[in-house]
Amino acid sequence: MPILKRENDVYPADLFESELALTRPTEEGVHWWVVYTVVRREKDLTRKLAALKIPHYAPIVPKRYRSPNGRLRTSYIPLFANYVFMLADEQQRYDALTTNCILKCTPVTDYDMLVADLQRIYDVVQAGVPLTAEAKLTAGDKVKVRSGPFAGYDGIVIRREGKTRLLLSIRFLEEGVSMEIDEGLLEITERCKQQE
Repeated sequence: MPILKRENDVYPADLFESELALTRPTEEGVHWWVVYTVVRREKDLTRKLAALKIPHYAPIVPKRYRSPNGRLRTSYIPLFANYVFMLADEQQRYDALTTNCILKCTPVTDYDMLVADLQRIYDVVQAGVPLTAEAKLTAGDKVKVRSGPFAGYDGIVIRREGKTRLLLSIRFLEEGVSMEIDEGLLEITERCKQQE
């Protein structure tokens, strides 16, 4: 079975470099939606949304593994299984629903929070930093990155296999991703209540 190349995970390609991502709700009903897809249909939906010219984001990251014969393979998988973030009006939402890839479409109420979270995830994915999806937010110290390429980012410290990781979250979903980070780059902004 051939290994597929990486597909586009954002449409239009400059969604986060332009003002489009910051679109506020309008009279016509253009706003962000969190789309919950049929199992394993995220990529199918993003292809169909791009064909319909509907702005969206569904982060895809590489996953490396060894095949049964020992060869190193790379697959490109959705970072958030079953989720796509879509910027659409009511007609576009209806058109998206006709793709038969969607189970649920939830309107976003806090635009600023969602766009800020998606922008951070987009930046980290584009930087090629290895990411691990985290199912639920973990209680821990809230931190800000002091220096380095991600200076100014804030998140929550978690521990995985004895290593320090910074949790970047999509608060609307109560899910996130984590990346390994040097503790020396972090400053505590709020202590975990359990430690106080």
